[in-house]
Parts: sequence; structure tokens; C-alpha cells
Amino acid sequence: MRIPLRRRLAATATALGLTTLAALGAGTAPAQAAASDCPKGYFCAWKTDDATGSMFKTTTSIGTLGTWNDQFRSVSNRTDRFACLHDDPDHGYDGSVWSVAPTPSGTEWGGPGSNSVSSVRLVATERECGGYEAYPEWSANEQAAAPAFGDLNGDRLSDVLTRDTAGRLWFLPGNGTGKLVGSGGWNAMNALTRHGDFSGDGREDVIAREASTGKLWLYRGSGTGSVGSRLLIGSGGWNAMNHLTAFGDLTGDGRSDLLAVEKSTGRLWLYPGTATGALGARKLIGTGGWNGLNALIGFGDMTKDGKADLLAREASTGKLWLYPGRTGGLGSRVLIGSGWGVMASFLAVGDHTGDGHGDLVAVSGPGYSSPVFRGAGVRIEYDGRATNGFAAGHPESDGWFGLNGTF
Repeated sequence: MRIPLRRRLAATATALGLTTLAALGAGTAPAQAAASDCPKGYFCAWKTDDATGSMFKTTTSIGTLGTWNDQFRSVSNRTDRFACLHDDPDHGYDGSVWSVAPTPSGTEWGGPGSNSVSSVRLVATERECGGYEAYPEWSANEQAAAPAFGDLNGDRLSDVLTRDTAGRLWFLPGNGTGKLVGSGGWNAMNALTRHGDFSGDGREDVIAREASTGKLWLYRGSGTGSVGSRLLIGSGGWNAMNHLTAFGDLTGDGRSDLLAVEKSTGRLWLYPGTATGALGARKLIGTGGWNGLNALIGFGDMTKDGKADLLAREASTGKLWLYPGRTGGLGSRVLIGSGWGVMASFLAVGDHTGDGHGDLVAVSGPGYSSPVFRGAGVRIEYDGRATNGFAAGHPESDGWFGLNGTF
């Protein structure tokens, strides 16, 4: 019987019987020596509980194990990928599937979680062990207006970008599929935002902050869902800012702008876009208190006055507020709703339903519960209304777990 996905993905080192070599003690020197024989870059297994004796090793996925079928009693994963241990041959899912995290250093080994392993698969992310793609499923209806909000490839469907835990970037075009648009290295960024044309070529761009340097980069949109060459638009110091949010045109000059909260003061700053793709001199539009908000969402035009608006969640209460856009600043806030504290992240997806109103998608945190789904990684859709706010949310999928940023 196939075990629940949550069980497979929640298997910790303790549950798997993993232990550090340093903690084994002097009396287990033979086990240490045998475990250390697993070469770096390999997945290894033994027929004994103490990792001694004959050793199985592979650098590739294997569909059948021959004489090693049902023989794994201890394992070591020295690859840079997750090892999926299937009870079924050919990586089937009728039986259990266990994941073993990569430990290239070889400092951890232990039980495989199952004594009936029949096939091994090496994948980049843990969610792939559960039979999921590295990216979540996303589908959208054609938007009523053109150009469409959040449309990266010009087909009037709202699109999504997501980063997996391996640092790859995926484009989700709204038709249920995904396309790899960044083969790696995106984990070097600790802030990612989009919605707006900053380079002036009519295509939506991506802004990313480099964690190690505090540099701010503009990745020009290609018009196909991928990103092109990058432009340095901030030479340093951006690690001092929270909640970087590509907003839309707040200054009224027809160019997209960026919002950011200063960590030390709680001030909200507007960084206006320029004709070159760089950012102009910043302007203070919020004198303090913005550290009390733990999510800023560049939503688009909710009030239908032709100006972009901001949604923000209050950390202490879970309330969601609308800050209507005004030329060069924001108007007085309006309460949209309560109970949003259980959400881990938000996506502004434009007119996702195709009814002419902007919609919102939220991805749940561990405290979420509904009659259909519960826990982290549930995608809940909130349909926009003719008046400010949203209809009651409806959960659509529980497959949005194990990601590293969706925007």
C-alpha cells in the first residue's frame, strides 16, 4: 500500500535511523571504516545494520536491484541528490517510498526506512521522491483584458515563477505544465520579485537580491517566460531592506517602481523606475511601522481607478489591508479581511478566473486546516469581487510544498 506523501517527505534523520559517524563511539570502529568506504558522489547500501560487509553503490537511478532486492539494511547517500528508495521495482508507487537526504561529506548513514527496497532513484528535490514534478501544477483562464497582469509570455494567461530547493527556476505558463528557465544558482538570491516592466521593452522583468553581497539585479524578461541577461541596479546595501516588492507605476510616469521596507527603522521607501532599467533616487512614503507587516503584495489595480494598489498583512493580527495607490504614494488603508496569518506566501495572479476582477492566491503554512486539505503547501484561491476584497477562499491543491519561493 502506498504511504501518504506527507509521511514520505517528513522522514527525518532520526526516523530513518541516521546517525553521525562521530557519535558511534570507539566500540564501533569497523562500522565507521566500512561506512567511510562509500565513495563521494555515490549512493551506497549494505546488507547489515552496521554498514559492514559487501557494499552496493551507484551514481545513477536503478530500476531493479537483482541480488540486492530487499537486502538494504543500512545506507549512505554521498551524492548531491535525494535518494528515493522504492519498495516497488522500476520506481513504482504501489508500495512505500522513502527519501534519504544528500550528505556528500559522508558523515551520516543509517537505516533505509524500509527493508523491502527494490529500486533506487536519484532526484534533485525531495518532493520528486513523492512522484511530483519539481514544480507545482498551475492552470489559469484567459484574462479579460490585454495586456494581462502577470503574463510573461503574452498569451493572456497569468503565469507563475517558482524556485525549487535545488536552486532551479521554473516557468509555469498557466496550462498545467512547467518549463525550466534557470538550471541552477538561484538559491544565491534571498529576495525575488516581479510584476512590471523595468527595462522599458514591454516585457515583464524579475528583480533579485544576492544574499552574499546585497547587490540588486534586474533580469530582463524574454517574452517567453524565461529571463535574459541581468543588469546591476543596486551595487550593495540591499540586505538592509525587507519585503522588496515590484509594485507597478506609483509615480505616474508610466514606469514600474519598487517598494522596500528598511529593517532598522520600519520606513517604507519608493524606488522609482527609470528609462534605463536602473532605479532612481528613493522617496520616503511611509515614516514608520512597516516592520509590523510581514507580507507586501504588489496586487495591481484593485480599486479600479487606474492606479496600482498594495496589499499588506499585519504580522500580529493576520489582518489583510489594502493600501490604495496614489500618485507618488499610498492612501489610507482599508481592511480587507482577517485570518490570513496561517498563510506562508501570496501570489498576485491578475484576473485568474477571467471575470474582469483581480484574484489572489495564497499558499498555506502548517497551521492551515480546511475540510479538504490541511497543513503546509495548500494552494488557496481567492476570487476578486467588483468591490474591494475577495470571495471566500477555495483550496485547489496540496502540491505546493517543498519549494523555495514562488512569485
